[in-house]
Amino acid sequence: MTVSETFRDLTSQLDMPADSATVKRPFIFAELNDLLTAAAGEQIERLPAPALADPRSANYVAAMVELAAHLKRVFPPAWTSAIAPLERPMFAVPWLSMRAHLLLESPVPFRRRNIFIDSSIGARV
Repeated sequence: MTVSETFRDLTSQLDMPADSATVKRPFIFAELNDLLTAAAGEQIERLPAPALADPRSANYVAAMVELAAHLKRVFPPAWTSAIAPLERPMFAVPWLSMRAHLLLESPVPFRRRNIFIDSSIGARV
């Protein structure tokens, strides 16, 4: 299976009904991260737009692709700029004590999309 086909397969799993995808969602994002890390720059540039109805998932995937493109020194696919950032901040953890850390440590593509994560341990987003 090609990188584009695997990307399409993984992102389609994110759009499953909440009861079937909730448990698997972190694993799907981890697989996407591994795929994007291993992909060549030109493969990232050609990734197809995912068909994601959930704005949180769409923004998270777009941020992952933008970060991967930046690390490979290529332009992200045009579809990433068509996804509007989240209206409200989304934090990786619910603890208020961690918010300042997340605000500072989130990679830029995630911050631009109003998503605040910590990728400092293992650089896995």
